[in-house]
Amino acid sequence: MTKYGLLGFIGLCAIVAGFSAVTAIPAFAVDNMESTDAPDLTSVRAKIATKDYAGALAELRGLAEDNQQADVYNLMGYTLRKTGDYKTSLTYYTKALELQPNHKAAREYLGELYVETGEMAKAEEQVSTLKQLCPSGCEELEDLQKAIAAKNGK
Repeated sequence: MTKYGLLGFIGLCAIVAGFSAVTAIPAFAVDNMESTDAPDLTSVRAKIATKDYAGALAELRGLAEDNQQADVYNLMGYTLRKTGDYKTSLTYYTKALELQPNHKAAREYLGELYVETGEMAKAEEQVSTLKQLCPSGCEELEDLQKAIAAKNGK
């Protein structure tokens, strides 16, 4: 890449990052929403919201081939978990956390996977990590704690 090509690429990245910072995006607990390098996941989120997991999976598979990105992998894990494919779901949560270890939504959903599979000690490990990531509390921590309490009948 030439010096001017690199400068143009850097400028484009700055414009995209600036646009992302000022664009209003509705808040969902589905992913971090903090990443600026994520592909547009609006359509996927809409499918997940209506429980169209097959449609979301089809779209996510295409995105996952082209994007090694934590939000894509997290949503893939979430969607697979919702369809009952726990083993593959775990693989995608792990990939998301390898790319972004502090991804709060992936931590929450991984913990929920452990709750659903009866691995309560591992779910509690995710609670501990979320407490470190959210010392003042956060939605992801609260949601995981509610899932654990529901499983324990509290």
